[in-house]
Parts: sequence; C-alpha cells; structure tokens
Amino acid sequence: MTNPILSAQTEARIPPWLQPIWDSLNFAKTPHAILLHGQSGIGKFAFAIELAKGLLCETSGGVKPCNQCEACHWFNTGNHPDFIALVPETHRKLLPQENFESDEVPKRSKATKDDVESDSNEKKEKKNISIEETRNAIEGLSIGTHRGGNRVILIYPLELLRSDAANTLLKSLEEPPENTIFLLLADRVERVLPTIRSRCRLLAAPRPERDVGLSWLKNQIHSVAGLTLSESEIEAAYDEQGGAPFAVYDFIITRHHQDDKDELGASIAASRILLQAMAQGASAPWLETAEKIHKVQLGYLLATMQRWVADLQAVSQSGTPRYYPRHLSILQSLSQQAKQAKLLAFWKSLLQARKAENHPLANRIQIEALLSQYQQVFEG
Repeated sequence: MTNPILSAQTEARIPPWLQPIWDSLNFAKTPHAILLHGQSGIGKFAFAIELAKGLLCETSGGVKPCNQCEACHWFNTGNHPDFIALVPETHRKLLPQENFESDEVPKRSKATKDDVESDSNEKKEKKNISIEETRNAIEGLSIGTHRGGNRVILIYPLELLRSDAANTLLKSLEEPPENTIFLLLADRVERVLPTIRSRCRLLAAPRPERDVGLSWLKNQIHSVAGLTLSESEIEAAYDEQGGAPFAVYDFIITRHHQDDKDELGASIAASRILLQAMAQGASAPWLETAEKIHKVQLGYLLATMQRWVADLQAVSQSGTPRYYPRHLSILQSLSQQAKQAKLLAFWKSLLQARKAENHPLANRIQIEALLSQYQQVFEG
C-alpha cells in the first residue's frame, strides 16, 4: 500500500502557490546556495526535492526534470551519488526511496515508564541533524562529482543545525566548491545565522490563498488518499493547521488511520487535550493536562497554544478567529474574562518559549508553568 503522505508530495510536484517561485528559477544560472523559507507544512520540502532533481537532470534541453534520463531514475530510487540530504532521522521517510510502499510496520514491545524516559535523549537527537553527517558530507566536497555534473546538498530544517554544524556549513558557503549547490530549507528563517542567510539567495515561500489551498487539499484527499470527507471537516482542519495544506493533509491522514501510533498521531491527541484545557480559562486543569501531554514534542504544543491565544487576541479586538472559528462562542466568552495586560504577557512568554523549544529542557515543567500563567490571565 502506497504511503499517502509521500504520494501527495511526489504526485503534487509543484503546488500552485509555489509555481511562481519555480518559474523564476534559471537552471543555467543557479546560485551556489538557495535558502527557501516559509511556514511549515506549505510544501517547501516537496519543492526542494523537485528542484534537486531538476538540477541533477542530464537532459540537454526541454523541461527539467525530464524524469526520463538515467540521473532522474537514480534520483527517484534514492540512489543518485551526487545528491546529499542532511535531515534528521525523523524526516528521512520524506526523501526519494526505492521502496517505501511496504505494509510492514515495525512493532514495538510494550514499554515501561522507565523505558520511555530513558529514550528521551535519543529521540531528541533524532530530531537534530547529525554533526558527524554534516562534517563528513562537507569534507567530501573537495572530491569531484561522480557524474561530472552538479552536486546538490539539501539541508532541512536548517534551523535545527547545531552551532558546530552551522559553522561547518558556513565555511563551505564562504568558499563554495565547484558545481555544488546548497538547497537550504527553514521554517523559521529568523533562527538561521545571519552569516548563513547573507550568503544565500533567499526565496520566501508564501502560504496559499485559502481557496487555492483548499482546492489542492481536497483533490489530494479524494484522489490520492481515497478518503471521503465532508467539506466542513476539511475546512475545519485547514483552519486549525494555520492554512498549511501539506500539514493539514498529514493531519487528516494520521487521524484517519487509527492504527498509526506514530509521533504525529500522539501530537494530534495531545493538541486536543491542550485545547480542551485552555477552553476552560481560569478553571484550566494545568497540572493534570501537563501530566497527559508533556511527552509530546514541545514545539507542537507551543504552536497549538500560540494559535489559540492569537485567536483569543483577535476576538478580544472584535476580529474573527483564524485557527479555531468553530470555537467562536468559547473564544468570545474567554475574551470578556481575559485581562489584556496578562494576555499580552502570556503571549510574550510563548514567544520566549519557542526560542528554546529544541533545548533539552524539562517539558513538563515548562508546560505546567505556561498553563498556570494562562489560567491567571482570567483571574482578577
């Protein structure tokens, strides 16, 4: 059975809202480093994969990638010797692979609480880009390309590079090797070192207009995933995920595969628990909620809190909620109870927490502190 998430990324090619960026590219005069940045879940990775293939395509004329030459075939099977992808272990399933259609899903034995806690550091490491892989890849750039053409190095997400790996990358950007092109992707470009940004051609990936994004999403859900969902259900998920079509697609696919126990599924469940708590305002059960959700990736939880508070701020100013329009009545009630100075202070706390979300800190303590502060927003 084909993985529907990967199918969407390979079959969609270039989504319509990113087509203008694609059309602006000149394969004959590609800069040595491109930094594509924008909101998570809008298709940057799918775009970069197609661009990498085009840069390695060996057709002498016509549209690139041609998907006919030997280089394209090697790329599609994940075997092109001049394509290097530096991504966390958690993202490797998104890369071209010869066989990603297996029904075999590795099963884990039932873990004890101690087992889970002892694995926490290892899991955090899997979300980082390995310094060893980065160093080995860059040290090998002095050697000529295997096929005599371009070499492409894709790094995603760029902001997850540790400082030592970022410094290693910077040295190569300052003195770029011949025929080597860096494709760098960032969800949050402000976290990328200014010295790296200044040595790249910056391409800002836009979030699609709502009607364009929804049209693409509905087509993917119906024609690729084969799911039958109501328009209202799709639109609700679209708004909740901030108008990022690829993220919404992943969200819906995971939600409709109840046997899928992966990290995204756990994050979705935790997000719902968190929203239920925040909807209670001053009565939010912060200790109980933190206990239930603290093992989920902190960045995901902080994003959920930011969306909820952004809607609460909008409603407080007589605006309309962007992420949770279905909860308008709850948001209106809470906005009347909220102390605006405290709400603003809480928003600033969330922003500060986002800056350190990838650090190995105690998630439970941070979530408890933030929910306790949120609860106080509604107290006199």
